[in-house]
Amino acid sequence: MFRTRFAPSPTGPLHLGHAYSALLGHDMAQAHRGQFLLRIEDTDSLRSRQNWEDLIYEDLAWLGISWESPILRQSERGDAYKEALFKLNKLGLLYPCACSRADIENAASAPQEGVSAFGPDGRIYPGTCRNRQMADAQSSDAIRLNMAKATARLNAGLGYIELKTGTNQRNIISANQLIELVGDVVLRRRQSGDIAYHLAAVVDDGAQGVNHVVRGEDLEEATKIHVLLQCLLGLPTPVYHHHRLIRDASGKRLAKRNDAKAIRTFRDQGAQPKDIRALVGL
Repeated sequence: MFRTRFAPSPTGPLHLGHAYSALLGHDMAQAHRGQFLLRIEDTDSLRSRQNWEDLIYEDLAWLGISWESPILRQSERGDAYKEALFKLNKLGLLYPCACSRADIENAASAPQEGVSAFGPDGRIYPGTCRNRQMADAQSSDAIRLNMAKATARLNAGLGYIELKTGTNQRNIISANQLIELVGDVVLRRRQSGDIAYHLAAVVDDGAQGVNHVVRGEDLEEATKIHVLLQCLLGLPTPVYHHHRLIRDASGKRLAKRNDAKAIRTFRDQGAQPKDIRALVGL
């Protein structure tokens, strides 16, 4: 059965870009007589707010979107994420990292020629703490995935099916891409101890039986990380559909600070759901 999900973070109001993604996924689920799931990605304990979560439900219901019950909330999934970290640690793939963003910027201030400075997880980590052992980890440390060790465990190449172009295109992921263009990604955040998006999304897609991921093309590069984690954790790899982004008049993709494009703003101005569909090209 076709099963997809919409997974917003309750850190601000949903905007037209969220509306497009949610409506597209919901339409695809209905067309395939499948299921549309809702997941609240509230692992960012410093920015997540209950009022934003409540508004997500209101906006989606107003758009005519329904979802399966129960709703999965990542803040209630700590044990599942700890288990995933335990599995990866047992494979010898993790290490603690005490580096702040400033430390990483300073260490990477003179990148080697021809080496990418940024990847899908931001600044590519220079490896300062790579030789540290998990036995020495502090509660305030970040936990990183040793990408070289992780890719060395793969017996075959990684790949996934992409529906972005409307056809089944198989994208191949090489070990070199992951090591050089992604680097040692954070799986648990420094200081707060919050689980990182990459690990939480993979674990939850597996738990919810999601077999089609519908999301924006800004997350397409992150899919390399997710497919790797799925392989390491023994989870199935979904089919991916990375859709176009909704942009403002200057061509920039919308962010939650774009209140003028918030669904709530359109609702308050008397718009109807069909108007939102027209604005996003559905």
